[in-house]
Amino acid sequence: MPDQPSTSAHAFSHVPVLADVLLQALQEHADPRWQQGLLLDATLGGGGHSRLLLEHYPGLHLIGLDQDSTARAAAAEHLLPFAERVRIVATNFATYRPEEPVALLLADLGVSSPQLDVAERGFSFRHDGPLDMRMNPEGGAETAAELIARLEESDLADLIYAYGEERLSRRIARRIKADLAAQGAYAGTAALAYAIAGCYPPKARRGRIHPATRTFQALRIAINDELGVLDQLLSAAPDWLQPGGLLAIISFHSLEDRRVKTAFLQDQRLERITRRPLVASEQEQERNPRSRSAKLRIARRRSES
Repeated sequence: MPDQPSTSAHAFSHVPVLADVLLQALQEHADPRWQQGLLLDATLGGGGHSRLLLEHYPGLHLIGLDQDSTARAAAAEHLLPFAERVRIVATNFATYRPEEPVALLLADLGVSSPQLDVAERGFSFRHDGPLDMRMNPEGGAETAAELIARLEESDLADLIYAYGEERLSRRIARRIKADLAAQGAYAGTAALAYAIAGCYPPKARRGRIHPATRTFQALRIAINDELGVLDQLLSAAPDWLQPGGLLAIISFHSLEDRRVKTAFLQDQRLERITRRPLVASEQEQERNPRSRSAKLRIARRRSES
């Protein structure tokens, strides 16, 4: 049997996406108002972005949020050189309220590579594992297996279409519910991915994007209420920012990016400082294929708001 990816804190040692793009954008909008005070990393992960920001801006101190215990352990290790400037909190950013004004708030909305690559987390169709997909496996939320078993076929199809933008959603939902009726449950992520791929014409199964990508995305978003949590952040974050404070959000699919773009355009508390989303360079995309879909938008808290 091939080796499975590690679940240790060391597994979170990875290069943060759009790191150079983020640092360049911040340098272009240098302002003493956000270079001193609280850096709130709402999606701490392994601490890669936070480490870079603490290195470049010694006037910042960090509060890092993450509901994943493995990620928090990795971040604590990676941020050890800045220990006196770092506090890590076990929470989802939807339930957090800072106790002081925020100078710079960063949210990387992507699932980290270690979470995708660790089979037992159930996020990936490339590594067979249980149908879980919970960001916080200790939180008692519904698993992917429980979700597909509970939903009626039409509701499952609607979910796959809405959150995965999957044009074959009805065919896929029909196949999933038929399999569950026949066999009771899927053995794991590989079996579900195989069933989804079988809903595609043979030529379409060999494309650059795996046929199960959109359906797995839809299930993950639903299980973790990712869009609802993002909406809460977009609504609350401007009030957390100090005047001139920055809000930087990295999204990975159109459902997220549209929400961020709309909020930055319509929220009178904010002023866009990136008119278009910033994306990875060709070099980064070659080094890290997952950066190809990443988009960074930055807004600033208006002084008069």
